[in-house]
Amino acid sequence: MSARVMAVANQKGGVGKTTTAVNLAAALARLDKRVMLVDMDPQGNATVSLGIDKAALEASVYEVLTDEADLTEVIAHRETAGVDVLPANGDLTAAEVDLLEEALGPGRLRAVLASIRADYDAIVIDCPPTLNMLTLNALVAADGVLVPVQCEYFALEGLSALMETIETVQQRLNPGLQIDGLLRTMYDRRNNLANDVSNELVAHFGLKVLTTIVPRNVRLAEAPSYGQSILDYDAHSTGAMAYLALANELSRKLAI
Repeated sequence: MSARVMAVANQKGGVGKTTTAVNLAAALARLDKRVMLVDMDPQGNATVSLGIDKAALEASVYEVLTDEADLTEVIAHRETAGVDVLPANGDLTAAEVDLLEEALGPGRLRAVLASIRADYDAIVIDCPPTLNMLTLNALVAADGVLVPVQCEYFALEGLSALMETIETVQQRLNPGLQIDGLLRTMYDRRNNLANDVSNELVAHFGLKVLTTIVPRNVRLAEAPSYGQSILDYDAHSTGAMAYLALANELSRKLAI
């Protein structure tokens, strides 16, 4: 069996995308899955969230994508989280240009991951909050897309652009790409608007909306500054429970 590759994507920033990528990876590891987290965001937030100093990296995903370093040399194992990380830093910004000039451009990450897919049960890719060449690489490499959605006024507006992009990628570059689910994040049940948007999402996307809901949780926001997943930082928090529930739901749904 080769790994399920999941791109965590939404071109809207601030929806809990990196939080979801990092904590889903850690939660899947808690379920005894072999997991790799790929940071495709030049901000390197997923890298930092698991305690890796992005400024001290000798090589990152950038060097792997441009064939300047071997994938196996760049992967960092995070013992506490139980996750392997393909880290990123600001160097990745240059990959935008390099990949545009390369014939294999959009398929570069897929080619890189092909050699190690058999070593993992799941590969989770954290995408940048824009629909650019890096996100395109993630969508071409992925089997499915997990879309974090904050239940607020402009949520549905941003989603339509992402859905169009996914459809284009399906038609032209990756016909097997699926939507693994829409995940409601930063959810506050006491907020009427949040409930309205949540109901609208379900009405519009039906079964694509996952059962698991990630609540607003201070502990989730604090964990990255300690370089820990929520499961290591506060395993009893509502945030930790939510991401464990998500890992269980996706494991069953996708047969990970």
